[in-house]
Amino acid sequence: MTWVLALPLIIPFFTAVIAYLAKDSTAGRWWSLLGSILSLFAAFVLMVIVLREGVVAAQMGSWAAPFGITLVADLLSAVMVVITAITGLAVAIYALSDIDVAKERLGYHALFQVLIAGVQGAFLTGDLFNLYVWFEVMLISSFGLLVLGGSRAQIDGGIKYVALNLVSTILFLSGVGLLYGMTGTLNLADLSLAVDEVENTGLLTVVAVMFMIAFGVKAALFPLFFWLPAAYHTPAFSVSAVFAGLLTKVGVYALIRMFTLVFDHDVAFTHEILLWIAALTMVTGVLGAAAQQDFRKILSFHIVSQIGYMILGLALYTPLAIVGAVFYLVHHIVVKANLFLVAGVAERLTGSTDLREIGGLYKSSPLLGTLFLIPAFSLAGFPPLSGFWAKYLLVKASLDIEAWFIAFVALAVGLLTIYSMTKIWGEAFWKPHPAGVEPELRRMDRAAAFPLLLPIALLATLTIIIGLSPEPFVQFAERSAEQLLNPEAYVRAVLGGAP
Repeated sequence: MTWVLALPLIIPFFTAVIAYLAKDSTAGRWWSLLGSILSLFAAFVLMVIVLREGVVAAQMGSWAAPFGITLVADLLSAVMVVITAITGLAVAIYALSDIDVAKERLGYHALFQVLIAGVQGAFLTGDLFNLYVWFEVMLISSFGLLVLGGSRAQIDGGIKYVALNLVSTILFLSGVGLLYGMTGTLNLADLSLAVDEVENTGLLTVVAVMFMIAFGVKAALFPLFFWLPAAYHTPAFSVSAVFAGLLTKVGVYALIRMFTLVFDHDVAFTHEILLWIAALTMVTGVLGAAAQQDFRKILSFHIVSQIGYMILGLALYTPLAIVGAVFYLVHHIVVKANLFLVAGVAERLTGSTDLREIGGLYKSSPLLGTLFLIPAFSLAGFPPLSGFWAKYLLVKASLDIEAWFIAFVALAVGLLTIYSMTKIWGEAFWKPHPAGVEPELRRMDRAAAFPLLLPIALLATLTIIIGLSPEPFVQFAERSAEQLLNPEAYVRAVLGGAP
């Protein structure tokens, strides 16, 4: 079982080494693409095993838990590994046309694969210290990708990104130290049992809030989200897409994991805080998006807004709400990465992402307009696309426990999301180009267009499939939620029975 859990980590790291050695030639991009294909295959193998056998765990170096390094995959971990591999492959294809030779020689493909490995490691790790290690792998590689090219805007965004993430790291490590001092373990399965023996529950709640803030920075929660819209619009579109799809979701995943498996001793307090944070994150994110006039800045603020929906599911802490959070997590990765890919093609055709300076995209490229509408409508929650079912589950979970205000907030934010998507459609696609309609649009040859449009079409198709056939995906989310709320199988798989 060890090799199955380790492959999603080994493949991207090995690919990164090969891609770096080949960075002075065009071979690096093809090695990155091959590695992404193999990573997807390994992810599917892991998913099949988890579906067949339940929670699977492996101890690295044959050191028994909780003393060694544990890799573990339940349904949530497995689906996050799969969706990460899908996103990674889509971006690897897109990068064939998006990333120029100069960025390749600076090591883009190696950094990209290390980032994927860091994300996969965070989803598969079974202990807190190694979660910190994978966070640092992601931070280093993502900073390298963010400043690749060295423009003034990139450096400015990169400094803000790293500065706040370092504060998050300090809080995280401080919380790890305090938690270890109280329990004597950092293994997540062991922690779920050890926290029940802690006498000073007040201090345990303080530590829980420290983790909430640390992971809240990673997830871009209110009021710690300002680094995201300052950074995500500056790098190459391939980088923006993988950041938008994956990085904040690692923070959300960590919050879901910790506040279902470990910090469930004071739900009335901790999850009430999460509820208010979710509402404020949704509202501030969508208002920020409504005020923007740049394609990528609008999408960046909407990342913040949509993260609020995921945290809402965790905050409500009912079985249906957790189902909604898991469903929303998967849906949003696909949709948001796709919208950034569309923005890249729009910029390639018109020369800008400023909505006031572009237009005529639908007349120039009806296919691109259609491919934009699918993820845009899904993000806004139009039936029968995936976003509708995600929002429906969360709103219903709110109404079931008579949380009328938060249900109203979720619906109102959905309406404002429609406004932002309509603004992009009206300005970028429908209105004529300010400098003259079609002749001013820069044309792409087919060789350049195919790698750009193929991943967009594939991700849009996945969005439609989830929307038109939601039942198997909802059932999967239900099983994932059941494992999260009843972690006995997780604990047993890691510790091998009663401690």
